[in-house]
Amino acid sequence: MIAFVFPGQGSQYVGMGKDIYDSFEEVREIHNKVNEKLGFNLTEIIFNDEEKLNLTQYTQPAILLTSYLIYKIFNKKNRTPSFLAGHSLGEFTALTVAGSLSVEDAVYLTYIRGSLMQSAVPEGKGLMAAIIGLDANKIEEVLKTIDGVVEIANYNSYEQTVISGETEAVKKAMEVLKSQGAKKVVPLAVSVPAHSSLLKEKAKEFAKYIEDTPFNDAKIPVISNITATPITKVQEIKEELKAHFYSPVRWVQTVEFLANNDVKTVYEIGPKKVLTGLIKRINSNLELKNIETLQDIENA
Repeated sequence: MIAFVFPGQGSQYVGMGKDIYDSFEEVREIHNKVNEKLGFNLTEIIFNDEEKLNLTQYTQPAILLTSYLIYKIFNKKNRTPSFLAGHSLGEFTALTVAGSLSVEDAVYLTYIRGSLMQSAVPEGKGLMAAIIGLDANKIEEVLKTIDGVVEIANYNSYEQTVISGETEAVKKAMEVLKSQGAKKVVPLAVSVPAHSSLLKEKAKEFAKYIEDTPFNDAKIPVISNITATPITKVQEIKEELKAHFYSPVRWVQTVEFLANNDVKTVYEIGPKKVLTGLIKRINSNLELKNIETLQDIENA
């Protein structure tokens, strides 16, 4: 059995997906439809504007659109996955591939999501940090002792956990975790404390957009970031996306679920190879393949 997984924020780079854009009329048509829906030129940002591409409200739709279009061309190979999953933002891509959302609606929703996240916390008031080489259970214990908001945002691998919250609380947690045996503590170059309770208020706003968007049942089960179990029904998908904003991404548990359910090969579809690196550290028995360029598709 095979699974397709889709990357989240941090995988973007200027020019991603350009070879596919140049080679397929249908890809250019989808870009045009998406730009029309958004009311601005996302294509121009993806290919030519690094500064804008790295702003959350543009990063999210840009990665989704690029990953989805790479999938669309790769799909001509008729590989049928048993499961889909995505890391954080990548879950929206997975739901689009599963037929739960149209690509135009998915791109629009992630633009809104990114904009709301960007405005959730004043500049400098939120921080995220990667904690390397300390067990997640130990990190959870330490975070309970820290004053202020600091929570686990991503269970990325057994070796890497990301924390998120108020700047001062995250900094304090970094100090304590280092003293408790973390090999490395690395502040992340993001201005939004993603997947923390600081985003709960903005999540309520986002919920209105979710309710106004047409969804279908997923044709392929998508593994939830929140529960690491499959979701397919419209109502559970909507509830997932409403809470997704401020809930931790259980990537370790997602990969364990895939491995425990007879998945042998995982294709990472989209820019860069971030998830491949994480999956390798979680389960070295899975066969991993990257689909990012036209050449990757032709060789697959």
